[in-house]
Amino acid sequence: MGIFNKICLLLLILGGINWGLMGLFTFDAVGWLFGGTASLISRIVFTVIGAAALCAIPGLFAPGPDETKSDGMA
Repeated sequence: MGIFNKICLLLLILGGINWGLMGLFTFDAVGWLFGGTASLISRIVFTVIGAAALCAIPGLFAPGPDETKSDGMA
């Protein structure tokens, strides 16, 4: 896994945790850390996490390490 994919995964995990907090406790951690959901920094963080999600889409269709093509020998 490349460094770019690891960064995207980290951002997706952070975004997922924030959504979990929103769903369970109606607490927006990003908004709390950066001065509200409408602040410029919060909007940048949300945009970067959204871009990471878009960049992670091709990974859904990439073969995993155990899905490599075999030469027919079992």
